[in-house]
Amino acid sequence: MTVEIQIATPADSSAVLDLMARFYEEEGYPFDPEKARSALEPFLATPALGRAWLLRDGGVAVGYFVLTLGWSLEYGGRDAFVDELYVSPSHRGRGLGRRALDEMGEACRELAVQALHLEVEMDNPAAELYRKWGFEDHDRRLMTRKYSR
Repeated sequence: MTVEIQIATPADSSAVLDLMARFYEEEGYPFDPEKARSALEPFLATPALGRAWLLRDGGVAVGYFVLTLGWSLEYGGRDAFVDELYVSPSHRGRGLGRRALDEMGEACRELAVQALHLEVEMDNPAAELYRKWGFEDHDRRLMTRKYSR
């Protein structure tokens, strides 16, 4: 069966949250379902924030990926971030990561994105795919400061 890529809508929030929980568990990231839901649902309902997609095999969600939008003076306008990209272990090695990147690349062209960024763990084998797709390592370090609500 062919895996289809579909833009996620608010009606897909449960499917995305299920995949998020699996992704975070695999990576050892903390996962708070309510916090995730409160971030995901407004995102899916507000196209100006970016786009999310589901990978479906026979109607079953087997992966998801998210492109968030921002603005950069350095890069000359709109930029974007590959916020998440997850493919279920049963479907890895089938080119779905590349298809996800191609879909995000097309969205970037449509949205006049000037630069696309991503963050990847140092030991993640997907880093090689990202390099082949055109992402470059640079001499910068991503730093994060969290704000509590």
